[in-house]
Amino acid sequence: MQPKIYPVDEHKIAPDKIDTHAFYVIQKLRQAGHKAYLVGGGVRDLLLGACPKDFDVSTSAKPEEIKALFRNAILIGRRFRLAHIRFGKKVIEVSTFRSGATEEAGLIVRDNEWGSEEQDVLRRDFTINGLFYDPESQKVIDYVDGYPDLEKKILRTIGKPDIRFTQDPVRMIRLIKFCARFNFEIHHPTFEALLSCKGEILKSSQARIFEELLRMLESGSSKAFFHLLNEYGLLKALSQPMAVYLDRPNNVSLQLLSAIDDEVRKNVPLDRSFLLAALIFPLFQENVMERSKRETLHLGQIAEMAHRTIDQVFHPFFNIPRRMRGIMGFIMTAQFRLVPLDGKVRKPRPPRDPFFPHALHLLKLRASIDPTLLPHYTLWTEASFDAHELAELPPKRRRRKRRRRRGNEEPV
Repeated sequence: MQPKIYPVDEHKIAPDKIDTHAFYVIQKLRQAGHKAYLVGGGVRDLLLGACPKDFDVSTSAKPEEIKALFRNAILIGRRFRLAHIRFGKKVIEVSTFRSGATEEAGLIVRDNEWGSEEQDVLRRDFTINGLFYDPESQKVIDYVDGYPDLEKKILRTIGKPDIRFTQDPVRMIRLIKFCARFNFEIHHPTFEALLSCKGEILKSSQARIFEELLRMLESGSSKAFFHLLNEYGLLKALSQPMAVYLDRPNNVSLQLLSAIDDEVRKNVPLDRSFLLAALIFPLFQENVMERSKRETLHLGQIAEMAHRTIDQVFHPFFNIPRRMRGIMGFIMTAQFRLVPLDGKVRKPRPPRDPFFPHALHLLKLRASIDPTLLPHYTLWTEASFDAHELAELPPKRRRRKRRRRRGNEEPV
C-alpha cells in the first residue's frame, strides 16, 4: 500500500512546534540506521493546531536496540513492550513497529509481534491517530486516509469497527473521548458497532478504563464525555448507579463537571481524588439527605455512608486504590462539616488535615452552582486564611526574669 504524502505547504505544521527532545530521539535512531517518525495523538493535535501533551515516536528499532542507544531509556510493559526515554520530568515514549492487525474477533492478549510501518498503522485504533510525521522532511505520511478525516472532523476506525472493538473494547471509551474533546462526528458504521459492542466493555482491563476516566476528568471536556458515555450505554455497564443518576434532568454531577472543566481550562491543578469525589458527591448527598429525614446523623455515620457510596458507584468493576478511597471519603464527609445538615452557620474551626483545602475547593464549586452555599464558603475561607496566617507567625519569645541583685553588688 502506497501512502499519501502531505508536504508542509499543505499541512502547515510549524517546525518550532516539534518537541526538541522528540526530534533528537528520531535523529539518533535514524543515525543508527533505523526508521523513526512522530506518530499518533501528537501528530493529530499538531494538525488541529493544538499543543500536544505528549510526543510519541514509532520506530523500526526493537526495544533492546532502543535501550542500547539511549542510556536514559527504560523498557516497560509485557503485553505491549516499549521504551520510555527520560529527559528530566519529560518522557518520550518510543514504540517498535508492530504487526498483528487481523480481521479475527477476540481480545488481543499479545502485542509484541514486530512489523513494518504500514503494518503498524493498520493495527492502530482510529484513522486520525494513524498518521506519521517526518520532522526532517516535514512530511505527513498517511496510509489510512486519516488526513481527510481530520479535515472533515470524522471519527472512523481503521478496519472493521465491530472487530476492532471486540479486539480491544477500550477503543470504545477512546472513541467517546475523542468525540467529547473534538466534537467530531462518528462515522456511521463505527457508531453502529459502538452500540452493538458496548457489552464487550466489561471484558477490558479495569485499570486501563479507570485511567481513561481519570484523564477525561482532567481534560476540560469531562461533562461532554460522561454525558456521551451514559447516552451511548457504556456507563450503565461500568456503573449502573451513576448511569441512573445522570439520566435525571438537570442533575448536579454534570453541573459540577462543567465547573471542573472551567477550572482545568484555567490550568488550575486538581487532585484526582478530588475529581472523583466531585463526580459522585451529588449522589452521595442525595443518600445522606434521604436518610437524615428518618434519623439524626453525626459525622461518623456520614463518613461510613461516604465509603458505602464509593463502593456502590465503583464496585464491582473498578478497584479504587485505598489511599484515593480515603481521600475521597474525607472530602465528601467534610462537606457536611462545612455545611451542617441543619443549615446553621457556626463558628468554623478549620482542621489541620492536609486534604481540607480539597474539601473547601469542592464547596467553592458547589457554591458556584448553588449561591445559598456562598456564606458558608466565605466564612470557612476567611477562617482558613486566619488560621494559616496564625500558623505562619514566629513563636513568641519567652521573657527571661531579671535576677534580683544581692546587697549593693554591681553588675558585671
